[in-house]
Amino acid sequence: MILKEFAKYLQEHTDDIIQNKTSCTKLLCEWIRHIIHKHPRTNVEKIIHCEIMLAENKSGDFLLVGKSESGRTLMNALNNFAMSYENYIMSRWLEDKKPHHFINRYDKQN
Repeated sequence: MILKEFAKYLQEHTDDIIQNKTSCTKLLCEWIRHIIHKHPRTNVEKIIHCEIMLAENKSGDFLLVGKSESGRTLMNALNNFAMSYENYIMSRWLEDKKPHHFINRYDKQN
């Protein structure tokens, strides 16, 4: 159920991923930070509040850590899902590409 909610969030930002404006791991961090900074209403939000801790400093750097073994497993699963989604998006983008699309213009001149 948590992966399903995260998948919806990623699908909303697929165009940003394709245009290289962001990555899936950055979106994962944004999604968790958004949930942690608000009052939990759904079961997904309650679980994330219970299982994941956000440590943040004054300069805006942060660290997401599982509070327990199940929290660490959840973070690992979310991270793996984010990476696999990004690989999926890249493979779909590559489907219609040909080798000559990747030839550097500098190489053509020499």
